[in-house]
Amino acid sequence: MARRILSLWFPRLAAERAMRMRREALDLPFAVVEDRARALVLSSLNHEAEAAGLTRGQALRDATAMCPALVTQSADPQGEAAFLTHLRRWAGKFSPWVAEESPESLIIDLTGCSHLFGGEEALLAQVEGDCAALGLSVRAGVGDTPGAAWALARFAGQGGGVGARSGDDIAQEARATRSRAAKRRNWEKGGPLPTGGRGAPPRPQGVIAPSGRMREALAPLPLAALRLPTAVIESFTRLGMRRIDDILGLPRAAIARRFGAETVKRLDQALGLEPEPVSPAAATLHFAARLTFPDPIGKLEDIAAGVDRLLPPLCARLMARGHGARRLRLQAFRSDGQVQVVDVTLARPAAQADRMRPLLALKYEQIDPGFGIDCLRLQAVLTETLSAVQHRGPVETRFVGASVAPSGAQQEDEVLADLIGKLGARLGSDAVTRSHPTDSHLPEKASMPLAAAWAEPWAGPWPGPPGPRPLVLFPPEPITAPEDAMPPARFRWRRRDLATRVALGPERILPEWWFDLPEWRNGPRDYWRVEAESGERLWMYFAHGAEISGGWFCHGQY
Repeated sequence: MARRILSLWFPRLAAERAMRMRREALDLPFAVVEDRARALVLSSLNHEAEAAGLTRGQALRDATAMCPALVTQSADPQGEAAFLTHLRRWAGKFSPWVAEESPESLIIDLTGCSHLFGGEEALLAQVEGDCAALGLSVRAGVGDTPGAAWALARFAGQGGGVGARSGDDIAQEARATRSRAAKRRNWEKGGPLPTGGRGAPPRPQGVIAPSGRMREALAPLPLAALRLPTAVIESFTRLGMRRIDDILGLPRAAIARRFGAETVKRLDQALGLEPEPVSPAAATLHFAARLTFPDPIGKLEDIAAGVDRLLPPLCARLMARGHGARRLRLQAFRSDGQVQVVDVTLARPAAQADRMRPLLALKYEQIDPGFGIDCLRLQAVLTETLSAVQHRGPVETRFVGASVAPSGAQQEDEVLADLIGKLGARLGSDAVTRSHPTDSHLPEKASMPLAAAWAEPWAGPWPGPPGPRPLVLFPPEPITAPEDAMPPARFRWRRRDLATRVALGPERILPEWWFDLPEWRNGPRDYWRVEAESGERLWMYFAHGAEISGGWFCHGQY
């Protein structure tokens, strides 16, 4: 069976996606703008902007001078990539072998699939009809190789190959974005495509190259159709070679020696002399369970019973894939069309229902059933791979019935993780933190707080400072005392007169020389542990001021 490849190019993907997201219709020139080399340029245009003479890559200031009515929007690379992924999933109806070619193209292996749609022309007609319904412009090309299909979709309208059915650039597009422009034909306004007669299928505008005739189809196309670098194309142009036909008869060794082996590789891939596989994206793992009710429910007990029905199948899918849930989302679909959503975060990935149920139970009160809930859906939004734990001997394991329970250390870790999860469900996952040491000897930078749900506890011994540190550390507070490096016998702090009973020290601390910290500009510090006669145990220091006057300050309290 001959291999057949379909290439779909969406030349206005970013602009048409942005127009789809706008609530009001837009008949003005529209462009998506991105930042390139510290300059704003047009990255995608709609039909009106192209008709106004604007081009992709044009500077925004030049474009607004040519077309003052131009409407612009900033580029969203992540959103555009996600939209292309949605289109890849849509293209899966034509073939299971679909791959993305960022930023605005799909490549589809149609081998053995086109006859299911009535042939390649009928398949292209359905593709263009679906894109017209989605409001997307598309250019399609069918060939024996991915390189040939890519070239036909983008450049066939510039020449017209032998045996390839092609037309001008305008006729090769299925536009639904012209729906409000004047003086357009019916199918250009979103209506049905023209047909060959009564009852005949619509005739597609894409380019179909006959099987086995790639040389004839590619010969009249420009050299840019071979996906060559711009420098190589310019080198060919200086020699008077502008079409693929100009280099087909040249010796391969001479081309590789002068223009690089990549040029020969691209030519052979387009002609089918060198294999070029289509690598489809792997299906994303999806863990969710849904439960519908014959009658709406509204009690918390019924919601809890529904979640108990959803947890076993969800955990079974997680266990089968070796994954554990880190974030769960419970959706309650109400009879009035609204959806109540609650999220819970686990401190550790888990695939056991007993560890998920208590966290979800803390969120039931946040669900407003309204006039009743028709459906519950539980999804593991974020998952992680579970690491297998090997049990060694009866000392580290306990046997309960036929199952193996974790050892004491494992149980303690799970109990702590469950506690962190419950606190996070009440206070927020970012509100529960744990301290981690940092590579700094400054008191205020010796540790940093991290979210306990997303950080492992410090494994090794805590790097201890030369001296004990106070339990409470606050910004330095000035102390009224004589400006002497030795601890004062009497001093005033927080509007109280205190007398020194014991003073231990000093411990000199200097900041890192590569940091310019404003709070350390009063020079090196000599820290003392001072115990007052009234019982206060303070952490005081004397700043040897150079640029800024120093003196005595209190930095913490034991």
